[in-house]
Amino acid sequence: MRFATITAVALVEIALASMTTTQGGTAEASAKPTANELYHFVREIPIGGEGGWDILTIDSAASRLYLSHATKVVVVDLRKNAVAGEIADTPGVHGFVAVPEVQRGFSSNGKESKSSAVDLTTLKTTSKIDTGPNPDAVVYEPRHGEVYVFNHTGNSVTVINAKIATVAATIPLGGTPEFAAVDENAGRIYCNIEDKSEVAVIDVNKHEVVAHWSIAPGEEPSGIALDAAHHRLFSGCHNKMMVMLDTESGKVVDTVPIGAGVDGCAFDDARQLAFASCGDGTTTIAREETPDKLTLLQTLKTERGARTMALDPKSHRIYLPSAQFQPPPSPSPGMSPSRPSIVPNTLKLLVYGPAESVKH
Repeated sequence: MRFATITAVALVEIALASMTTTQGGTAEASAKPTANELYHFVREIPIGGEGGWDILTIDSAASRLYLSHATKVVVVDLRKNAVAGEIADTPGVHGFVAVPEVQRGFSSNGKESKSSAVDLTTLKTTSKIDTGPNPDAVVYEPRHGEVYVFNHTGNSVTVINAKIATVAATIPLGGTPEFAAVDENAGRIYCNIEDKSEVAVIDVNKHEVVAHWSIAPGEEPSGIALDAAHHRLFSGCHNKMMVMLDTESGKVVDTVPIGAGVDGCAFDDARQLAFASCGDGTTTIAREETPDKLTLLQTLKTERGARTMALDPKSHRIYLPSAQFQPPPSPSPGMSPSRPSIVPNTLKLLVYGPAESVKH
């Protein structure tokens, strides 16, 4: 679920809790990790500015992180742990993906139903491409050099040829798409369909949906991640569980409990770890012990609202955006609670890593 679609009641709860739940407010890790903790707090990276945020992605080779932020994309240098620039004029941006092969990146501008094609060197927009209504998640499929922009309210995906920045196809999905994962070896893309509690399987050669897999007992999936080597898919669900599916049979093979308000998922191939980040201020870390067994290892304490995440496979660190919220005014009789506002200049990235990375 995106920031714009979280209910007002949920945001009120997050805002009130964030007034009393913090990570210490320090720029560097200060407390020593305990022996039974797998991941630990490393540092905060200040972002600042005004407005909400959504998806973040990492170009590990370039040591860059891209964070959607209201009407722009913030570019973070992961070597310096500092903001390096921004991509402007992306109204209601939800996500951004870098395509180094063509030195371009592509955004999903939710408020104008367009994708910005951006020069990765200058961070300037070179063109804008029409998508379906409210484009949201965006991924790159390298086999055909295509960017898939998932239209949240349009119930479709717009496929863009990354080299020439034009639309190659539009694929109906039959439901509301959330995050997606690319399986290059299988020639497929898996997309969570939130309102149907299923995964849509897209054949990248045919540009069509070839299967719909139920994720029961999971409901309302959001974040998704893939272990391509073992044919396993992980979906974070809003009924507080992460399900593991077999991508050959389409069947759920195991589940683990997670927190409330999940949005992001990631998988670390080297360590066989699956992550689910939740708005209640927790990130679940589970290990794929075998292709049929998922074991809960840690419930990492983060901050309220830190519901999206990105994993750097090179450092094994995870990055989660968070901020402070103003408590909303009391609602008038018969009216729904107002949305809490984000305190200006408090947006930051929380950085967590395995024990050995805390010292660096």
